[in-house]
Amino acid sequence: MAVQTNYRKSFFKRIRGKVVTEQEEMTFFDHIEELRWHLMRSVLAWLVAAIAIFIYRDWVYDYVILAPANENFITYSSLCNFGHWLHLGDNFCMPPVKINFQVTEVNGTFSSALSIAMIGGIIAAFPYIFWELWRFIKPALSPKEIKYSGGSIFWVTLCFFSGAAFGYYLLAPFTFNFLAGFTLGTSGMIQYRPSINDYIESLTNLILGCGIAFQLPILSYVLAKIGLITGSLLKKYFKFAFVIILIVAAIITPSPDWTSQFLVAIPKIKGQRKKKNGARVN
Repeated sequence: MAVQTNYRKSFFKRIRGKVVTEQEEMTFFDHIEELRWHLMRSVLAWLVAAIAIFIYRDWVYDYVILAPANENFITYSSLCNFGHWLHLGDNFCMPPVKINFQVTEVNGTFSSALSIAMIGGIIAAFPYIFWELWRFIKPALSPKEIKYSGGSIFWVTLCFFSGAAFGYYLLAPFTFNFLAGFTLGTSGMIQYRPSINDYIESLTNLILGCGIAFQLPILSYVLAKIGLITGSLLKKYFKFAFVIILIVAAIITPSPDWTSQFLVAIPKIKGQRKKKNGARVN
């Protein structure tokens, strides 16, 4: 009975992320056990966020998911006003987007709601998930490495949400505007009615892809501090990195237009150049 009580206390302490033992040296299986609890808490946070999004799925669908495909989306009016402010007329104004979605599967609406909840849960719980990852890695770092990594949770989270906002507010409108306005043939017999699952998948790929891509400056900073990359090395292989960046941008963007790929590539190229300058200084 006492053993069960101690195990129950240990279980809830691990759920809360508290240290159960005072051992300085941990065996391999102790590390695996510790990683398991970090993963369990991360999955629990993801499930809580996903359930909350699923409960409010109608609001999320109407005001978040459908917004980039709406002609009243803030990006369209902002770009148009910006063009007028520069006295460029309507050059920055994009035609209004009108997309009629359809569901071609019996469980189409339910699977779409699940996709929105699961992907949205990952985005919403990302700071906590990274925090759990950082807690697992931190004991293995030296005091100097911990000093260099100060504020990493803040900067990683900021870059992720900046990339997600970039994909949502800027890249998605360009992508859907191009795809909705692209025509094939002159007979007019083709009706543009994409499935809602395809639209959600394209939107989430843009958001997650840009969020991950915006981690490049942080990764570059860490590699430069460790000494794996230098300014001369980056300068030597910059042309290869440029080609790889264009390929990654083409994979992230679901549309074949050069504008979307160019918008994705610019932050990465800038991050690469800043990384090169920073490595040269170091």
